[in-house]
This record gives sequence, C-alpha cells and structure tokens, in this order.
Amino acid sequence: MAASAHLPHFHVVGFTGHRRLENAPGAAGAIREAIAMLRREGPGEWIALSSAAAGSDTLFAREALAQGCAWHVVLPLAEAEFKRDFSDAEWRETEELLARAEQVRVFNETEAREDAYLDAGMETVHGADVVLAVWDGEPARGKGGTADVIAYARDLGRPLIIIDVQTLMVRRENVSAFAAHDHDLEYFNGLPEAPPAGGTANPFDAPDEILAFQRKVDHKASRGAPQFRRLIASTTILHVLATLVAAAGLAFALHAAILPWMKLVCLAGALAVALLLKRQGAHHHWVGCRLAAEFCRSALATWGLPKNALMFAELELPGMRLLVRALQVMHHRSVGAKPVAMEDFKRLYVAHRIDDQLAYYEKRLGQAMPQLVWLRSGFWMATVAAISCTAAYALHSVWNYAEVPLGLEEWLFYFLPISLPVMAAALISLISINDLHRRVARYREMSAILQAARKQIAYSRTWSSLERVVQQTERALLQEVIEWHSITSFAESH
Repeated sequence: MAASAHLPHFHVVGFTGHRRLENAPGAAGAIREAIAMLRREGPGEWIALSSAAAGSDTLFAREALAQGCAWHVVLPLAEAEFKRDFSDAEWRETEELLARAEQVRVFNETEAREDAYLDAGMETVHGADVVLAVWDGEPARGKGGTADVIAYARDLGRPLIIIDVQTLMVRRENVSAFAAHDHDLEYFNGLPEAPPAGGTANPFDAPDEILAFQRKVDHKASRGAPQFRRLIASTTILHVLATLVAAAGLAFALHAAILPWMKLVCLAGALAVALLLKRQGAHHHWVGCRLAAEFCRSALATWGLPKNALMFAELELPGMRLLVRALQVMHHRSVGAKPVAMEDFKRLYVAHRIDDQLAYYEKRLGQAMPQLVWLRSGFWMATVAAISCTAAYALHSVWNYAEVPLGLEEWLFYFLPISLPVMAAALISLISINDLHRRVARYREMSAILQAARKQIAYSRTWSSLERVVQQTERALLQEVIEWHSITSFAESH
C-alpha cells in the first residue's frame, strides 16, 4: 500500500502563569476547558509548551498530558540550577512530570536568573500559536513574571486566553489571529501524488509519508515552474524588436504598411507578457512547493542524526511554519528508533547530500557561466560598435572627410547608432534578469562550502563534531534557498 503523502498539522499552546494559586482545582478545571476548546477549534494535534515551575506550569502540564497532548518543556536554567527554586517534595513531583515530557530544552544556561526566566517566557511565546495564561491582572513582581510574558505576547499579536486567578473567568484576546487551518500546508497535502520515478533518496529510512510528500511537491515545482525569468526576458526582447523596426523605418525611409503593425504586435506582446507576470497565485504556489521540497530534502538527509537538530528553528518563512514544525516534531519522535552507526551516517550523508549538491551546483555553474560570458561579451561588442558608429558619424558630419556609399551610410550613421545602444542595454538587462553575476558567484561559493564540509566530515570522530558540520552545511544550503526565495518573491512583485 502506498504511503500517505500528507504531513500532519501540529498546533502549539504556550503557557504562562503564577506559582502560587489560591484555588488550584478551579484553575485546573479552567485550564482543562481551555485546552479542550482549542482542540475543538483547531484540527490536528495540539502540543503543550511551557516551563516546569511549581504551581501553574505543572498544573497546565498535567492537564495537557491528561488530554493526550504532548508536552514540550522550555527550562530557563539547567536542571541542577533550576531545582533550587523548588522544595524537595516539589522537585520530586516535577522530576516525575519531566520524565513524561516529549521534549525538554534548556533555553539559557548563562544569563542571570531573572533574565533566564524572561528569556524562557519569550521563547514560549515565540513557539506558540495561542498563549494560555493564569494571571491575577497585576504587574510582574520580578523580571520574567506572568505580566511580562503576556505583554510580550500582546506586542507580537499572539492570540491570548487569560484565566483570572480569583474569579476563574476566561477572557480571549486577538482570537482572530489564530489560524486554525494552514492553507499552504493544506495546499501541499492536497496535491496529487507524484508518478513513480526516481528522485530524492531516503537513506535513513525516514517515514514514508515524508518521502512521498517531498516527491510530490518537488514534482509540482518542477512541472509547474512559471519561467518568470524567461517571461521577463521576452518583454525586453520584444521592446528591442519594436525599437529595431522603428529604427529601420527611419534609417532606410521605409514606408511599408506592415511596419507599424509589426511594432504594434511587439509592444502588445510585451504588454501581454507583463500582465501574465502579474498572476500571483501560480507563482506563489510554485515558490512554496520549491521551498517545501528543499526543507523536506534537508530533513530526509539528516534523519539519521541521533539528536533532533533544530536546523529550521531560526527560519521564519511565510507559509512554512507548520510544515517546518511537522518535520521537527516527527524527527524528534523518531530519534533513536532506528539508530545509525556514525560511519554509516557519514558515508550516506556524503553520498546522498554532499555529492548530490556538488553535482547540482557544478551543473548550474556550467549552465550559467557560458550565458554570462556570451551576454557580457555581446554587451561590450555592441557598446564599442555603437561608440564607433556614432563617432564616425560625428567626424563625418564635421569634416566630411570621405564619400560614404549610400547603402552604408544608412547602416553606419542612422540604423546602428540607434539600435546598438538598445541592444547593449538589453544584453546587460538580461544579465540582471537572469541574476547571472550573483548565481555564478553563489554556485562557486556553495561548491567551496560543500568541498570543505566533505573534508570536515571525513575527519569527524564524534557525533558532536559531526553534527556541528552537518548543521552548518544544512544551514548554508537552506540559506541559499531563502536567498533564492527573496529574489524570486521580489521578481514576482514586479
């Protein structure tokens, strides 16, 4: 049976609240109802995100776990330091609770205590789709308190569900900002599956649905590319043709009725192409599919790492938030299920990621470099020829030093001085449209980065050093995708 090519939806509810509660059972009931309400309103799986301080945090964690939510923990300090804020009995209960957490991450191990608590609270807001709070409405009693976290969530425009400590009344703020459905991920999931064919490898036996998902978005991106560079280049070429027709009519005194129609066809064609470029939807989906394919390719290439490397953590791209989250959660849940020996990982990663990408960039460099050379040479030849023709005409008009044959005069003094500068401008525009200077430099740079990574991987003897090189390599590759995304989106807006 073919694997489903769908990625799951994961929503995150972050939490902040006070340590001391006058009515803990009542607060627990309010938290329970708030989580149940979110699960009804947002399809998919909900993940609870919080710290593990005594009081509201642990109350929230128990209620979330009781409802079948996974619990991810952001600790402000290393456990040995964090436990100083607990009594012995409280810490024993918290340790038992932490053992049930799906993920525990120490966010800050170097800052002052209050700064660390504030940073952890801010990180909880960053990772949340909705922030749930148990708050007395009073200002924070110290840096990093509940009021500070709520104020930060408000500044970021996060949806808030606030439970009043005394009355247990629930107030919802900015609920319209919560996107129960991710339209981009739903679009990707709704794409037809790719036809059976070769493609991206799955060297570390990642879940079949990720491989199937990657292949279908990659297939869609490959088949649905709108060729915007070619379309923009065609507008330039059509304008040049219209100019050449007009220049020929003036230089050779041509009065054929077809010439105005030729100009009109060229200019109308250029306008039609420009209007075609304004079709935002197709371009948006194409860019999204290409990004999704590359994120999945990176995930597949690193699935064998023994730790869930957060290579996407700092990447905030429109339309990619839930896709990236799905890859991270699924990767974390699979860590350790199929352990890979370090030497096997090195061999497979080099063969299926480093060498594949090196071949890709070398191929693209081989395509872009001749284009750049020809267009740049054409620009210089057209420019020099235009200057020469214009200078000859200027000298002849002043000194009339020689008789010029009539047929040559029209070409040398009238047609070429008009058409050659336009052609030179068109050639330099084609270099810019195709982004050739940047692409050639970037392909060379990426090849150098990959060659260096290949050597570093060969000499890595520990998982720690190997993971560092892999993370640097993947971030460089993904940064190239992000750079491409920015340039492509800019071109789309024009």
